[in-house]
Amino acid sequence: MNNHSVQDSLMAGKGICDITRRDVGAIQGDVAIRASLGLDKQEGIRIHDPLFARALVLDNGDTRVAILSMDVIAIGGIYEVPDSFLPEVRARIESELGIPGARVLVNASHTHLVGGQLCDDLVERAADAVRQACAAMRPVTVRAGKGSETRITMNRRIRIKDGSAWTERHANPSPPDHEVAGVGPIDPDVGVLRLDTPDGSPFALVYAFTAHPYCGASGGGVTAELPGFASSVIDRTLGEGFLSLFLQGAAGDITEVRYKDVNHPRNSEPLGMMLALSTLDAWRGAAPCRNTLRVLSETIQVPRRTDIPCRIRELEEEQQRLLDSLAGTSLNFKSFLPLLMKYTLNPEYPSDYAYWYMHQKQMGETDLPTLDAENRANIDKYLRNIYAMEKLARIQTNLRVLREREKINREADSTTLPIEVQVMRVGDFALVTFPGELFVEVGLNIKRASPFKNTFIAAYSNGYVHYAPTKAAVGQGDYEDVNCLMAPEWQELYEHKALELLRRIAEAN
Repeated sequence: MNNHSVQDSLMAGKGICDITRRDVGAIQGDVAIRASLGLDKQEGIRIHDPLFARALVLDNGDTRVAILSMDVIAIGGIYEVPDSFLPEVRARIESELGIPGARVLVNASHTHLVGGQLCDDLVERAADAVRQACAAMRPVTVRAGKGSETRITMNRRIRIKDGSAWTERHANPSPPDHEVAGVGPIDPDVGVLRLDTPDGSPFALVYAFTAHPYCGASGGGVTAELPGFASSVIDRTLGEGFLSLFLQGAAGDITEVRYKDVNHPRNSEPLGMMLALSTLDAWRGAAPCRNTLRVLSETIQVPRRTDIPCRIRELEEEQQRLLDSLAGTSLNFKSFLPLLMKYTLNPEYPSDYAYWYMHQKQMGETDLPTLDAENRANIDKYLRNIYAMEKLARIQTNLRVLREREKINREADSTTLPIEVQVMRVGDFALVTFPGELFVEVGLNIKRASPFKNTFIAAYSNGYVHYAPTKAAVGQGDYEDVNCLMAPEWQELYEHKALELLRRIAEAN
């Protein structure tokens, strides 16, 4: 135990380490990945802005914790971060620095540009950020609060009139407007944990926000995307040596606004600047609080889903029905487009001048109305085929994902899946983790029921179990639904444990 008072003093240290791969030719992957990174077949990495592991270590003399904020897509289980990363980096931190693994929170910002941009020694560099923090501990004061940012996110699950849902993704077209029933909620809260030195100088900031970075940077290249841009603005604003750590929220069904805008280049930097400004507003308004430091961590077992074979059969049947509906098509695209334009521009007299229609009617002739009826039927048929094609594209993706998830669950050595639930309290600021892509509604449920006013979700933390849709969303056919390994009961089990740990940590004053 350190000599300073448990109740009256909090020590903090910070560290940062570049985790970007920089050797030429390191990027591997398909053409689309390389194009998103601004590469051709001969080029090496183009780095728009580097990726970092940022660390904050807190110690009140009784408890020491570490928070690692990493510019990666997930903490294990996907792309370049293996499942072995979390246990290895926790073991390294515990053995070298004496911080128990259960007191190390590792969060992924969920930056999406993948394909070989991370360094090979990721464990060492992440541990080094914590090592830097432990080597430079100093007294700090604590403030907590929250702001709001509504301009940069939207719910990407579109509710369809037939009761299903459709995920807004680049992997499939958007749903037809006439089928759209509504959209889901977002979480606009920007949570801030402000740390200052005793003389009031800015020291560090933990900020939590629910986003889903996906729009990249102007000109392409490796980028930390929206969180990276926001942290850069915050750090430059608050002075040399200041460090901000972004924590990703319950963003499983959230994405950036204008996600599929085809009229402007994809660039999340303006959105990152808006998040930075809202975070700085919240930083200024944060209220002083006690230096209480607590962390609890428990692992629950949730059942794996068993309905995947049935879901695959249902999708295959729908796929066949849509394929069958394509039969009897007369037009091709070359004939369809001119007809569509003609019948849209002048629906009353599409095939000739108005006076000729009137003349034929006067003569008792029906050639033009008959031609119009046939053309309209063929146009409608071709449009139905387009909608069928859009749905088939979505089904293809969903079938592929379902088959992958079925293989994972079939080959698993257990009918349950471990979910680590970690709750960390710093003063009036409380964090609740989830190891995957948590639906925003679940995060909102926990925040509403929490005993702490300033409660925030750190999803994408301490592992990766893919998507976590609500019980109500199961079976609605969207990407998040088919990408889930867990049975619907997971939600109640997780929310119950999260709230139990929050109550326990609130009572331990």
